[in-house]
Amino acid sequence: MKQMQIFPKVYLTLIMILSYIPIMITVLYSFNESRISSVWTGFSLKWYTELFYNRDIREALFNSILVSGVSCILSALIGTLGAVGMRGYHSRFHEVLSYISSLPIMIPEIILGMVFLAVFSLLRLPFGFLTLIIGHCTFCVPYIFLTVRARLIGIDQSLEDAARDLGAKPLRVLRDIILPEIFPAVISGMLLAFAMSFDDVIISILVTGPTVTTLPVLIYTKLKTGVTPEINALASIMLIVTCIIIGITAIVDKRKQQYISQE
Repeated sequence: MKQMQIFPKVYLTLIMILSYIPIMITVLYSFNESRISSVWTGFSLKWYTELFYNRDIREALFNSILVSGVSCILSALIGTLGAVGMRGYHSRFHEVLSYISSLPIMIPEIILGMVFLAVFSLLRLPFGFLTLIIGHCTFCVPYIFLTVRARLIGIDQSLEDAARDLGAKPLRVLRDIILPEIFPAVISGMLLAFAMSFDDVIISILVTGPTVTTLPVLIYTKLKTGVTPEINALASIMLIVTCIIIGITAIVDKRKQQYISQE
């Protein structure tokens, strides 16, 4: 019986080791003074300094933040309005439409990217910021749509009915009743969508142009010539930013659950 109790702990330990040791090694070698990642010659911060003065990386970082930010905002508008609109739509095709709305996050990225490449080429759209934003919005919308839709299910319908009985118009009900209730879910979905957009590689490679490079794409192209401490430093910074976003999302979700339980 005791052996059966030990097995889950051993399994969890192995999973943690396999998952986090490569990450820890990447962070550790970002402080390596040697340019050869496999040889440790001493502790140094020079790669973070060179990373700061690297023009290509600064431009790629700015492009990634811009594309992710715009995509996140547009996805929030589309996903929130879609979730609210679907809530008042009752039909036998309701569930089918919900599944269709979440398809972009279930379709493999390589297929989705190839589809975008074919469509944008057919429409003769110039590959760059526009195609990147359209592509990122497509797979970011479902994250916000599903998050907001889940929160809408928990809203007490009697609040809206009471507002309408008191003479509130639909827009007033949306502004004063629905939006305050779903606001934490919208923020949580936006943070998740921003993280997914910022880290995307496959779709970005297929829909970007020669003059626009995002940070993940730049890292991917640099890895072809070998891993350097500069790339390790960049990966470490991205890891920290991702952890911060995930932490903020967890805090928002926790406060949302506390708010719901207090109701």
